[in-house]
Order: sequence, then C-alpha cells, then structure tokens
Amino acid sequence: MLNILRLRVLAAVASQGSVTKAAKHLNYSQPAVSHHLARLEAETGARLVQRVGRGIRLTPEGEHLARRATEIVGRVDTAAAELSAMVGLRTGRVRVAGFQSALAGLVPHAASTLRREHPGVELHLVEAHPRVSLDLLRTGQIDVAVVFGYDDTIPDDIRATHLFDDPMYLLSLEPDQTLAGNRDSAWIAGCENCRREFLDACGKAGFVPSIAYTSDDTIVQQALVAAGMAVTTMPGLALRTHRAPGIEASVVQEFRRHVYLATYGDPPDPPATTAFVTALHHAVQETRPGEPPTIDVG
Repeated sequence: MLNILRLRVLAAVASQGSVTKAAKHLNYSQPAVSHHLARLEAETGARLVQRVGRGIRLTPEGEHLARRATEIVGRVDTAAAELSAMVGLRTGRVRVAGFQSALAGLVPHAASTLRREHPGVELHLVEAHPRVSLDLLRTGQIDVAVVFGYDDTIPDDIRATHLFDDPMYLLSLEPDQTLAGNRDSAWIAGCENCRREFLDACGKAGFVPSIAYTSDDTIVQQALVAAGMAVTTMPGLALRTHRAPGIEASVVQEFRRHVYLATYGDPPDPPATTAFVTALHHAVQETRPGEPPTIDVG
C-alpha cells in the first residue's frame, strides 16, 4: 500500500516544480523530500524522478503517479476536513474556484457571510476559467466551482445549480446602441478561446466584427471604449465591479450567459461546503446580479 505522506511529497514536487520549492511548500527539509521520493520509488518499483543538471524532473511514470497523488491527497484532505466539521462546523475548509467577475462581484459577499456565521471555516479561492474549474472539481482539488455557460449543457458527472442569468451589454460612447448599429466600428474581443459566443451574437446580427484589439481585462476594455477607440460587449457582473466614466451600456437582447454553482460527487456535501453554498445563495439574493448594474460613475 502506498504511503499517503510520500504521495503528498510527490504531488508537491509536481506542483512546485522542484525539490527545493516542494520542501518549502511542505515545511520539510530538502533531504527529507528526497528521502520520501526514494522510498516511494522503492515501494512502487518504478523510477519516478530523474536528474537534469542541478535539478530533477518527473519521469512519465512519475507524472502519472503525481496526477493520481494529487487527486488522492485532495480527497484525503477533504475527508479530514469533513471529520473536523462533523463536531459542529467549528472547523473546516472549503476550496472554491471561480471566474474573475464572480470572484470580484459575488464571492466576497458569500465570504463575509461565511466568516460571520462560521468563523472557524477556512475559505480558499482560486481564479480559473470554467473548463479548468470543472477539471479541478473532478480531481478533488476544489470543493465548489462558480462557472458560466452560454447554453444549458452541463456535464453529466457534475451537480450544478443555476444561480442567475448574466445579461451582456454593449459598451460604447453612445446610449441605446445595438450590435448591428456598430457593424462598422472597431471592436475589442477576448482571447481566441473566449470569443466564440461574441462572434455568434454578431453573426446573428448580420455581420462579422472587425476586431482591432484583444484583451480579457475588463478595465483595459473599458479604457479603450472610453477613449473612443473601439466598442465591446461585457457581462453585467463584470460591469458591476468596474465602470469607466463616460461609457454607455446597452443591453444586448438574447445574448446572456448562465451562471452555475457546481459540486462533484454524491450528496450530501461536506458541512463546510454546504455552509459556503448557503452563503453564496444568500449573496445572490442580496446583490441580485442578474439585474442592471447601478454603479455611480459620477
């Protein structure tokens, strides 16, 4: 049977990229990390690391076991947190991944409620694209994911709850604008992996946008719009967190994204996870993110 401590060491080496960084991350000495790696090789009968110059790298066998080790360690840590939480949620941990505007405009409200009602629960946050968040969820590296999609398709292995619909807005210097009305404008779009739905919406409006600038940063996008250099679309949740003076926001009809809370595995969820989920639903009720943003830009 493989030793969980040594699996934890291997996972740390894989995530940190070196023995030195793994030792610092685990608060171990470098010789201790090297010892555990050697013992793990003896236990498995496989060569897991090889020297490269002054450092090391994982062999294909090491990479395979490290991926499994990361999942196993995540599940064990979750189980330990659940046991601690069963005595009344005095302690516990919940790990949450979410996209940028959710972490900026929604999760802090939930975090405040969680801290007030369950001060012993630790909250860990990581920013990630929805696809990455779901992968982290499946491998046990997080407990909850806040994700979005532009259709109703949710992977069968994911337990998802619809939180709200996030309308998209056209940002320009003129009020009450439409996509088609800006067919001849210069446009700002997200990266190649994040613009498919934007292109589809423009296609439905009867044109192909001339993309002059590429940025996923909402502040950069709004600064370019405010300077009169281009127009763009932006979700309402992102617009709530920052709105540059002078720009106008017009709702784009029939263009919105669906925001979900996702968990993994059979219910019930661990107590700390349930506490965060409850706090997040409360945050949605309090902030009403699907409604038009009312940011004071004066």
